[in-house]
Amino acid sequence: MACDEELIPYVLRVSVHRCACKASCYFCFIQLHTGQIRICAEGALPWSYLHRHATARERAPMLFSKLRVWDTEHNNGVLIYLLVPEHAIEIVADRGLACCVAPGEWEALVSQLAVHLREGRYEEGLAQAVDAVSARQAVHFPRLGAGMAHANELPDAPVVR
Repeated sequence: MACDEELIPYVLRVSVHRCACKASCYFCFIQLHTGQIRICAEGALPWSYLHRHATARERAPMLFSKLRVWDTEHNNGVLIYLLVPEHAIEIVADRGLACCVAPGEWEALVSQLAVHLREGRYEEGLAQAVDAVSARQAVHFPRLGAGMAHANELPDAPVVR
């Protein structure tokens, strides 16, 4: 994998809308489901985590809470968390979606994202991860009605710390 410092700028440039109308693009997916997705990348764990030898697996649920991913109408928020120096990836799904998607599906998604990141294909990997999460949300939390208005409950911008 490329130098850790190189990942942060790429995370910021993750394309939110890569096409005008393909069914696999982010905007097309958000029109198909009511789910919410956040991406968070950190350059290091906070001192309080390092001091007690905590891991990315412990940090991800805390950020899930701090970023209010849990606070969605249908309890279907998902956090994609990257701890850059550790090359760690965690996906935290809220209870509404977690009960519908098998753990093996999340593990496969993490494995695919890890391959892309190791190969330096950050934008492609994160875009595919968002697409994969969106596909699962579309199955379990479809948007009903073509004209149904749906507020974006969480900010779209990746969080980089």
